[in-house]
Amino acid sequence: MSSQPLKIAVAGRVQRPAPLREAVYESILDLITTRELPPGRHLVESELAEHLGVSRQPVREALQRLDNEGWVDLRPGYGAFVHTPTESEADQLLAVRALLETESARLAARNAGPAEIDLLRQLWRSGTEAVGDNDVDAVVTANADFHRGVTHASGNRVLAELAAQVDRRVRWYYAPIARARGHASWDEHACIIDAIAAGEEAEAARLMREHTERTRRTYHEQVEEPSAQ
Repeated sequence: MSSQPLKIAVAGRVQRPAPLREAVYESILDLITTRELPPGRHLVESELAEHLGVSRQPVREALQRLDNEGWVDLRPGYGAFVHTPTESEADQLLAVRALLETESARLAARNAGPAEIDLLRQLWRSGTEAVGDNDVDAVVTANADFHRGVTHASGNRVLAELAAQVDRRVRWYYAPIARARGHASWDEHACIIDAIAAGEEAEAARLMREHTERTRRTYHEQVEEPSAQ
């Protein structure tokens, strides 16, 4: 639990035009979901404040909010730490994601028009390029964009809102396995697009269900691997 100097290349200083409290919260949450601040990392208020170019008060408020939302653990006498998710938490989140996205794919096959199909193919190209460049951050972003595109193509706004609520946590869990999933994930995406474009509702749902299940299994394999060594 030792503290290390804060050395982060991704996030810049907070932009003042946004409400400061919200901007600090969003900045820290972004560092957590991209795993620039990995699970278990000790969060020192003064270091975060210096990095973000703000006082300690908005950082303290942001950490309290993140603790309430399960992103951070505030431990009396020890400080704040990035939450380390349990396998049960991951399983629950990925199970909900599978339900939402399986239905999204089914509805997309029913409702998607040429513009939505073109967008999915464009997102697929961006994702495969990111995999080819071995750019994990870009792969994680492209993966989220693709799945958001499928949900948008479903035409169901409530479903899209629910999917958006779990999007950041899905990214958090996907980041450590993005490299392991690699091209296989995007091959699966291509098959999903083809099923949606063909209007095959049952096939699109089946492919998405299997796709999300492979992601869930890969996550658990990655978690179990260090303990087996």
